[in-house]
Amino acid sequence: MSKKATTVNPAPAHDDVVVAEKFQMSDMLHKEDWLSIWGAFIIIAIASIGVISGAFAFKAGSFGKWGDADSGSFLKFFNGSETCLSTWGGILLTLIALIVIFAVSNQLMGKNIAKYAVSFLALFALTCLVRLISSQVTFSKYLEYAFWALILGLVISNLLKVPDWLKPAIQTEFYIKTGLVLMGASVLFSNIQKFGLYGLGIAWAVTPVVIIFMWLLGTKYLKMENKRMVMTIAAATSVCGTSAAIATAAACKAKKTDLTFAVGISLIFTVLMMVGMPLFCKVVALDPMVGGAWIGGTVDSTGAVVLAGNALGELAGQVAALVKMIQNILIGFVAFAVAVFFTTKVDKSENQTVGASEIWHRFPKFILGFLGASLFFSFVFQNTIGVDATAKILSDIKEFQTWCFALAFTCIGLETNFKEMADQFQGGKPFVLYITGQIFNLVLTFVVAWLLLSGRIFPIPNITV
Repeated sequence: MSKKATTVNPAPAHDDVVVAEKFQMSDMLHKEDWLSIWGAFIIIAIASIGVISGAFAFKAGSFGKWGDADSGSFLKFFNGSETCLSTWGGILLTLIALIVIFAVSNQLMGKNIAKYAVSFLALFALTCLVRLISSQVTFSKYLEYAFWALILGLVISNLLKVPDWLKPAIQTEFYIKTGLVLMGASVLFSNIQKFGLYGLGIAWAVTPVVIIFMWLLGTKYLKMENKRMVMTIAAATSVCGTSAAIATAAACKAKKTDLTFAVGISLIFTVLMMVGMPLFCKVVALDPMVGGAWIGGTVDSTGAVVLAGNALGELAGQVAALVKMIQNILIGFVAFAVAVFFTTKVDKSENQTVGASEIWHRFPKFILGFLGASLFFSFVFQNTIGVDATAKILSDIKEFQTWCFALAFTCIGLETNFKEMADQFQGGKPFVLYITGQIFNLVLTFVVAWLLLSGRIFPIPNITV
């Protein structure tokens, strides 16, 4: 990725400052970062009004589980039953909400709204297929929708051809940013209170150490030229896989192929660790609380963490979920730090001085939306409308977040070909980086979890099941 040198000019005159301020105000209505915040906030506001007033429910649709005797076959979504009508009614609401928000945003960005709307309908149909496949009972246990979205998109882009009329809707970063702002609402600081300093020690003390270790390993020892890929893989390994990779890739402006690799290898190892770690814990008779914390701090997907933790028992499952939720809070802060680091260090030209204004100009504004939503739900909504009402709002907007990410991953697949991905592998160095970093992460997290929760040094926390 090319770097653009920036010339540092003398302090502007007053008139120049006024012009700059007007330009920034214009950005808030015409730039993708800001529009992703406003779009997400509109969804949050409508869902909140619906819950607080009790007048309506603004909730995105989804396909329920299917594929076994209890869940029924996928035909239940097409047979005219109550389940069918409910499912497709919710998905129609989702389509209308998203196409209005994204089409209006494209109009504000100066793009052709009619072409976008037509192509978005096709992209949404592909994403519906992805969501349907990923809802199959067995698939949903081991492989997230992100995997199927990438596979479908890669098949179309590599074996067929992406038609020109579909390309206006392929806006990966826009969907990612909107989904991340929505995700910020669910990152609640109240989770820290449930596990106190133990959770902070496991989730927050280890994470920055792993990121720094992998950064130095990738850039200094492996000498990987693609520093954006190094940082994306490091965040995926140390924080929480897919979501952290998405946020970090956007913050450091990584290529889509960088994100594809980081997410792909994270998903593969999530499945392996979800199955292997509980088995290992049982074989060595590891204390359930230590084992749950170890799983929560290392397995990437939140859903996989819950499954793997519960395989050790209810206590381990609860501890694993708490550690992972506390760790998820770091996503916004990591993305913020990465954005500042790349602006001031990595992307800075040799003789350039980067001041506050330049940092603000380059800074990914969607991160402010993520942090703002998180702080608002954590410290305003929970203390005013109550925990239950807040949880109901978060439940209603959760599926909108999932749809945005599913759209993004489908776009990534459609934009990526295997030759481009092969060029990124740099002789297998990204594999070495991930595997070495993950081993370091597993060892360090285990040590910290044992020190804090084994009862040998600190008192064991009282976690009620």
